[in-house]
Amino acid sequence: MKHYRKELWFETKQRRQLLNITPTVRDCLRESGIREGLLLCNAMHITASVFINDDEAGLHQDFETWLERLAPEKPYSQYRHNGFEDNADAHLKRTIMGREVVVAVTGGELDLGPWEQLFYGEFDGKRKKRVLVKIIGE
Repeated sequence: MKHYRKELWFETKQRRQLLNITPTVRDCLRESGIREGLLLCNAMHITASVFINDDEAGLHQDFETWLERLAPEKPYSQYRHNGFEDNADAHLKRTIMGREVVVAVTGGELDLGPWEQLFYGEFDGKRKKRVLVKIIGE
């Protein structure tokens, strides 16, 4: 069985931002040479997420609105964690959106459904953070 590991680095210009990382992850898969197996892609920071959904601007705005309703950024004083930092909402948003995805690899391609794309979700940005791509298979 072959294995492949690569760290991707992202630094967003905004505090909260969604990045479509599907092309980058596809490049990793091609680089790996693995044709059949599983691909794990996970955020390696506790205020960022990797998830699968549609790449549609209205939906992205809906995520922002929904997440802000569930875990509003302000007032900072509403969170105990914010005694040290101002990012408690980002931790909660990451928990809601998830840490990682696992995608089947079939015939050297990501085995995604119609409209499915991989996203890096940043909830406390403006600094460099890592995403791990780990692929196992043959």
